[in-house]
Formats: sequence, C-alpha cells, structure tokens
Amino acid sequence: MKTISTDKSHDGIQGVYVDRSELCGCDMTFAVFVPPQAAEGKRPVLWYLSGLTCTHANVMDKGEYRRLAAELGLIIVCPDTSPRGDHVPDEPDNWQFGKGAGFYVDATEPPFSANYRMYSYITDELPRLIAAEFPADMDRQGIFGHSMGGHGAITIALKNPDRFGSCSAFAPISHPSVSGWSKPAFRKYLGPDEKTWRAYDACSLIEDGHLFSEFFVDQGTADSFLEDGLRPNELRQACEAAGIPLKLRMQEGYGHSYFFISTFMGDHLRWHAEKLEK
Repeated sequence: MKTISTDKSHDGIQGVYVDRSELCGCDMTFAVFVPPQAAEGKRPVLWYLSGLTCTHANVMDKGEYRRLAAELGLIIVCPDTSPRGDHVPDEPDNWQFGKGAGFYVDATEPPFSANYRMYSYITDELPRLIAAEFPADMDRQGIFGHSMGGHGAITIALKNPDRFGSCSAFAPISHPSVSGWSKPAFRKYLGPDEKTWRAYDACSLIEDGHLFSEFFVDQGTADSFLEDGLRPNELRQACEAAGIPLKLRMQEGYGHSYFFISTFMGDHLRWHAEKLEK
C-alpha cells in the first residue's frame, strides 16, 4: 500500500492511498478517515460507496463527514467505483458504463470480466487490506452509499448480513434490473440472462429471501432520476412484503447531488454509530 496524502482534520487523519488490486488487475485508489479515538483502540468501520462518474474523492471533498465522524469515533472508508487504467475496457462516451460505473458487480462477460470485479473487491480484497493497515474493528462494520453506491450498499448488506451491523443509502438505485440507466450496464457486465442479474438487484434479492435487520434511505423529491432510475417505492414494497424494516424519508425539494447528501450526512452517521455501538 502506498500513501498518496495524509491531512489532519478534526484531530483525525484523512488519508488517500493506492494499492494493487489482484481482483481488478490495476491500482485502486481509496480514502480512509481515521478518527482521533483510534489512538486508544480499534474503531467501527463505515464503508461509503459512491455513485456513477465518481471516484473516492467526491464524498471526501463534498460529503462533509469528518467533523461528526471524529466526534463519533467512526473510521470512514471511501473506495473507488470501478477499475482504472489505460488497459481497462471502457466506453468513454457513456457515463453509465465502464470507468466510474462498475455497479459493484463481478462481471462475467468478456472483456469486462477481467477487471470489473467490484463486488469481490469491496467485500473481500479491500477489507483484508483495511484490517491489516488500519485500527479497524472489523466486527463492527456498516455500509452506506449514494445512487449506484446505494444500490451497492444495500445488495452487499443483503448478501452479507452477518458482517454488516447497519446499512443506509442516499437515493439508491433500488431495482437496477429494470431501471433505464442500469439495465444496459447489467446486460454488458452480466450477459443476456436476466436471472443472473437478480444477485445484484436489491428488490430481487429481497424477493428471493435475503433479509437484513433494517434499512435507512433518504430520497429527494426533486431528484430528476426518481421515477425511472431510483424507484424507492419498489424497494418499500419489497421490504414490506418481506417484513424488513425500512425508514424511507422523502426529502422535499432536494435533488441528486452532494448538496442533498451533505445535508443529511449527519443523520446517517449518527444512525450507523448507534447501530454499531450495539
């Protein structure tokens, strides 16, 4: 692991690091905030997964999480959203696919299957590195994210309920198998058999019997992607049918940007901290 930068913030350390990913076949950059309480012992870990077109830097620069994370004693890990490098297959003119749009799946279709293994990177490779290099209490992990990252957070939590003690999302893509901006990407990453897509679709996973203790979701009512791309009511219906508690807040007048995310970041951090302390 190579350190790109470290900066003191709210008596904690905001770092940016790069490490070679064997799964993704490239160097992967990620950010980690370590709170001041880590000087006294291991701290809970909260994973933040970003959305389409983003890197680790978007939430680090605009998410406004450090003050409260330092107060609550939370380690915040911000991975990248896709593999990077000139050798990684891409569609440069398509912001909904390729670099910046890994959708947190393990691609099965060539040529993408060689690099786009973001599900395993997030759930296996990067956690092993975090556990080895940072004062992280891996028995207390939560996960959250935005949009494509909200989709990733919920699906990862549903498939790993024993690992994660909490899961929340900002404007998640709730039903990507049918959403207009994710269905084409799923076809390219996972192939034409839509039954295989269910493993990366929150609504489908719930329908297929996957459970989680509780979800917390914030969604802006002025979000331009609300009806076709995000479909929060379909997540609500799936959770109600399965008996999964869902705290869904429709935030009047808010859109899809980090103005929305930063406004409610504090609520999510407090919610995760309470769950992880238990």
